[in-house]
Amino acid sequence: MAGDSQVAGSFMAADYVVIAIMLVVSAGIGVYYAWTSRAQRSSEEFLTGGRKLTALPVSLSLTASFMSSITVLSHPAEVYQYGAIFGLIIIAYVLAIIISSEVFLPVFYRLAITSTNEYLELRFNKATRLIGTVIFIVHAIAFAGVTVYAPALALAQVTEMDLWSGITSTAVVCTLYCTIGGLNAVVWTDVFQIGIMLAGCMSVIIKAVILQGGFFVIYSDSKQGGRLNFWDFDVNPLRRHTFWTLVFGGNAIWTGAYGFYQPQVQRYVSCKSVTHARVALYINMLSLCSFGVFAVIAGMCLYSVYKDCDPWTAGRVSAPDQLMPYLVMDILTDHPGLPGLFFAALYSGSLSTVSSCINGLAAVTLEDLIKPYTNMSEAHLSFTAKGLSFFYGVVSIAMAGLASFMGGMMQAVVSIGGVLGGPLLGLFTLGILCPFANSKGGLSGLVLGLVVSLCVGLGSLISPSPPEMTRPLPLTTEGCNFTTVSSLNWTFAALPTELRPITTTPVQTSEDTHVLAVEWHSPSYLYFSLIGAVTSMTVCVIVSLLTGGWREEVEPSLMLMKEDTMSYHIFKFLKCIVSKKVVAGTRKADLTRDKEAGNTNPAFYDTEL
Repeated sequence: MAGDSQVAGSFMAADYVVIAIMLVVSAGIGVYYAWTSRAQRSSEEFLTGGRKLTALPVSLSLTASFMSSITVLSHPAEVYQYGAIFGLIIIAYVLAIIISSEVFLPVFYRLAITSTNEYLELRFNKATRLIGTVIFIVHAIAFAGVTVYAPALALAQVTEMDLWSGITSTAVVCTLYCTIGGLNAVVWTDVFQIGIMLAGCMSVIIKAVILQGGFFVIYSDSKQGGRLNFWDFDVNPLRRHTFWTLVFGGNAIWTGAYGFYQPQVQRYVSCKSVTHARVALYINMLSLCSFGVFAVIAGMCLYSVYKDCDPWTAGRVSAPDQLMPYLVMDILTDHPGLPGLFFAALYSGSLSTVSSCINGLAAVTLEDLIKPYTNMSEAHLSFTAKGLSFFYGVVSIAMAGLASFMGGMMQAVVSIGGVLGGPLLGLFTLGILCPFANSKGGLSGLVLGLVVSLCVGLGSLISPSPPEMTRPLPLTTEGCNFTTVSSLNWTFAALPTELRPITTTPVQTSEDTHVLAVEWHSPSYLYFSLIGAVTSMTVCVIVSLLTGGWREEVEPSLMLMKEDTMSYHIFKFLKCIVSKKVVAGTRKADLTRDKEAGNTNPAFYDTEL
């Protein structure tokens, strides 16, 4: 029975075969595109696919890039620990995609730039571009390292595979198809891998629903355990998950991800038309929302299975990120190949994300740090782009070794992205929307925004939010069967303490007020990006106005024009329909009036109409 003290199952030959097939097919796609494009020596072709991609593969690639192994592991664990309120992040997905499609996409696509940081130089100056380049490189390397580490750690926990073997295999395959196949290989491997991710996640959910006796049982268990805490409107910024932190803080994070983050922009500007690019974003939005729903259901399944015997509290796993792999090995080992399918999904998520980072890093380094300062031929630039892909693949292996010190994987990734991406979000937004934002304001806003967000991020590490603010939900081991403990070889080192039941109803107490005063530097990790963006925008506006920004003229192509947005054309279309109906109604009224006046000549009606 799942949740008792029985030893979880082990990997079988079929499971290893499934993972091996996924890796071989991914590498094979890279070899295929390397062969078909062998006569094309352009770095543009390598980094952007010749700007000939269509909406569907790009949309799936966009989804795969951010629905990573961290999503598969950490999002259900968040629901298990903190409740289904985490599902409100779906609202942030929708808002972020709409903003990115309406504000950022039209400008970047019109400029046909390979590196988003190029916009910073065109709109502000070279110094701003250089800082933006450094920020992206640091962020992408850290992101890639954590993402490579996640599936390797999970597999090492349930098999005898060495951790570094898992890390190396992921990075080697990813580096191979990125280096030889370019963006085309990255996009089409993402399409293949998103299918593997979906199949792996659904296999766990379906088996858990069958095991528990139906979805209604899982829903009932989650409700009784306080996991269906969808609505919490507490405005306290120190709270980990509330409506405001998830919707507004999450929106800032995901707008940065889809608005200007290099791997995402590099995909949609590679579409053959702006319409394809916009459709790709909206199809991707549906995929993101679907995976968000699956993550909530998976978290509810986790809780239903282990509601009486929490593996984390009992010491069966050392971190919440290992709960999903533990569940897989607990309930799926009677079906050879299905555990392998789930871990193939983890590796697929890792490969898709890391390949995006590697390709983006190669593009940014080539466009921002090499091209402006050299005079290479296209053949040399193409060779350099491939060399950079290989180099960053090796770097991702090294970063994976440091990922073990970052704590919870999802919070680590979101925190890094928020701290580094928030100031850039403010700068790109003002550059596109505000013509008075000048180079002095842009540079000042970026630097000060980065300083503030770094201080907030470091402050949260030094003084993390207390349980009164994070409010984890109660877990128990009362239902565990400890009679066979001697045969399990458990490790009880550094076990988490038993969590007390904590009400999720926001109540402002004197204790909360005290915490707010003392822990002012530890807001929710979801607010890091918003804090950096607001600081950057505020400083940029003030400095720009003080230095005569309102007198400067900006190249129109660098700004958002109303004709660029889909909402403008929708409004224009609706207005046209309404106008036609009004005119038709007026003519019909005139015709009726003439008939009533006794004019029955059909030719007269036609002339009048």
